[in-house]
Amino acid sequence: MKKVMLMMAMCLGMFACGNSNAKSNKATEEQSQKDRVEVLYFHGKQRCATCMAIEKNAKEAVEAQFADELKNGTVVFKSIDISKAENEKIAEKYEVTWSSLFICKWKNGKETHENLTEYAFANARTAPDTFKSGVIEKIKTSLK
Repeated sequence: MKKVMLMMAMCLGMFACGNSNAKSNKATEEQSQKDRVEVLYFHGKQRCATCMAIEKNAKEAVEAQFADELKNGTVVFKSIDISKAENEKIAEKYEVTWSSLFICKWKNGKETHENLTEYAFANARTAPDTFKSGVIEKIKTSLK
């Protein structure tokens, strides 16, 4: 009898955990289907002054110009450390091996992206206002 009760308790526990995970997966799936613009800044463990300026200025531009969109998920900013194992797949997806900046547009479940790495390295530290304006314009264009 004790074995039967133990087995039932274990089954209920596994069912409850599985159900929770299903809800979590559904929320993740809904987010992945939502039309949005993602600003992805990839970096390694060690970063130079320009790399840090790219993240700082991109994040400042997004937060200053798209606060409402950040709140409702229409615009997303992610800083991704490619030296961490959990970020290996996304780094492979974008073929990233060092600091990089991408603007990704998700529309009807399909993604298009633009690599702004060269632009970022040319402007983020030496011309931050130009850099921020360019990032803002790319996001605005992607939101249309």
